[in-house]
Amino acid sequence: MNNKTKKVTTVSFVSILLLITQLFSPIQPVQAKKQNDVVDLILLQNVPEVDSKISDNSISLDALKIYEDGHFELVTKNLSWKSTNKRVASVDEDGNVTASGKPGLTFIKVSYGRFTDRIAIHTKPDFSHKQRGKLDFEPTLVKLRGKQYDIISNAIDEMTLQEKIGQMLMPDFRNWEGQPVTEMLPEIESLVKEYDLGGVILFRENVVTTEQTVELVSAYKEAAEKYGLLLTIDQEGGIVTRLQSGTDMPGNMALGATRSEDLSYQVGRAIGEELHSLGINMNLAPVLDVNNNPDNPVIGVRSFGESPELVADLGIAYTEGLQSTGVAATAKHFPGHGDTAVDSHLGLPEVPHDIERLKEVELYPFQQAMEAGIDAVMTAHVTFPKIDDTKVISKKDGTEIALPATLSKKVLTDLMRKDMGYDGVIITDALNMNAIEDHFGPVDAAVRAVQAGADILLMPVGLEEVAGGLVEAVQNGDISIDNIEDSVERILTLKVERGIIKSDETTSLEDKIANAQQVVGSEAHKQVEKNASEKSITLVKNENEVLPLSTSSEDEVVVVGNTQIDTLYSEVKAIHNNTTLIRASGPLSADQLARLERADAVIVGTYTYNVSGRSPSSQQMQLVNQLIEATDSPVIGVGIRNPYDIMAYPTVDAYLTQYGFNESSFEATAKVITGQLNPTGQLPVTIPSYEGDILYSFGHGLSY
Repeated sequence: MNNKTKKVTTVSFVSILLLITQLFSPIQPVQAKKQNDVVDLILLQNVPEVDSKISDNSISLDALKIYEDGHFELVTKNLSWKSTNKRVASVDEDGNVTASGKPGLTFIKVSYGRFTDRIAIHTKPDFSHKQRGKLDFEPTLVKLRGKQYDIISNAIDEMTLQEKIGQMLMPDFRNWEGQPVTEMLPEIESLVKEYDLGGVILFRENVVTTEQTVELVSAYKEAAEKYGLLLTIDQEGGIVTRLQSGTDMPGNMALGATRSEDLSYQVGRAIGEELHSLGINMNLAPVLDVNNNPDNPVIGVRSFGESPELVADLGIAYTEGLQSTGVAATAKHFPGHGDTAVDSHLGLPEVPHDIERLKEVELYPFQQAMEAGIDAVMTAHVTFPKIDDTKVISKKDGTEIALPATLSKKVLTDLMRKDMGYDGVIITDALNMNAIEDHFGPVDAAVRAVQAGADILLMPVGLEEVAGGLVEAVQNGDISIDNIEDSVERILTLKVERGIIKSDETTSLEDKIANAQQVVGSEAHKQVEKNASEKSITLVKNENEVLPLSTSSEDEVVVVGNTQIDTLYSEVKAIHNNTTLIRASGPLSADQLARLERADAVIVGTYTYNVSGRSPSSQQMQLVNQLIEATDSPVIGVGIRNPYDIMAYPTVDAYLTQYGFNESSFEATAKVITGQLNPTGQLPVTIPSYEGDILYSFGHGLSY
């Protein structure tokens, strides 16, 4: 190495020693003197809970004002930034740091009036990427240490009991006085402030258009006085899609049929980008229930499938896509709602399996997601007697019932926290569901959930009653203050990690709306929707290779059905113009049957979501079997929602399933039927027969 090279790559030992001495001598916080209640300024990246890394030699730093009462706020105005060694890294007026790639150490300093903070950037050789004798230099962020950076514990120390409990409450304001809430109402704003709410959940009634949603979400955030508000929604994709604008992604079981982790990641990321642009920062997705019960009335196609490994792999990919956008993900419904035949919105289901079986099946995807760093886990209103056999008296009728997982300490604390090692946020499923509301009073349910280990109470029944009841439970010793503070610490940690912090930013509402309109329903997202839909369509049966239909323009195709049938009809007709529709929910009349005499092919769409709808004795299934018997033309069945529909009409000539009713899935089905698309989907579940045999196995799927 020549002398010139030495000068470039070597830093004075004395200089390094002095800088490192500074680095580990934390700045003493300014004495707490009131200046508009601000007592300190710190860099968010110095907070221990924040995991920040320099990427492509750049990083954006954020400053926090710390107030006298412990709460904190992002500050963007009146800041002054400086680098102590510009040869190593520079910083612009907005806190954007660019590392030069040259070795050395620098401090990035920020000032706000008389308050200052700093963080170090140390660039040193990266021996793992040494090529042909040339060293790369890797910049790393080095946090300062000090009690002032423990902003979460410092905030909790100063919070009132009401403020702590408020952080744990997440009500819905779906309707107000019988009308959907689509704009902020003074009464709701007052409740957000009065109860120091930590979050709010939005529903389809609340999010009608992109512009309106941005306005509503912005108003909610403005209403929260101290801490950022969790703006939450169930945007799973598929049959549980809340946004009325934007993309309409196929659901989990459709993704399960694609067998593609990449597509699952893309779907999760696209959903996250749309939510983030709207200001929504938490998604109650993905569903990680293993759907191994065809009779399940509430999970079904919301699950990736019956294989724990498939559910885990695709669920984690979806989660990584979602969380990469800054939107928090939530695994649900722990410990598993897949093997149930009762809807917990209506009753109290039971999963009878022992812990060994649960670890192999139901718990497996949750364990994998926890280890992969999922932000939150939602509980299930389901009983697991082999985990917790506690019996309680129902307030509904005085009978003895089992304790559901949501209210079980053995499930939430002993199993999830201790045995499975989860330290993230636990959120209950909606506490207004019949499985809880029917058997426990609003306050009793809330108290039991907190005692069990829940951090966030979703949709408590009666905000004033529940908030007051929790305060009283702490004061009389039924709930320990340590329990409350542990939950608040987890909630605030999630908010800090995801940047859900009050801010003085002044982005105009117009700019927020313009940005959201560019993101929501973008062409790139539409392409993800199309790709996922096309790769999910599963050709289950193709007797005598009746598909694809070899139809000339003169051939007549008749589409028959009722629920969701218009979209299937319009998509087939768009490809084959000589297509007619017979709308029917039960067996056809003589006149309708006569119309089928000219048909060269019959397509019948069935739509079911429960056992009775799928029964051969149901009107819909009688219709399909009538068509099979009454016409000599090939009959093609389409399971619009549930793949299990063919159980009721197993002698159909051909059968496809699309796992949901988004428009792009109907379009893909029409393309498969007419030969414009070669089906590649594989069944994510086993389809049994009514005799207990297997009609079609997990993984089955035909192609042309």
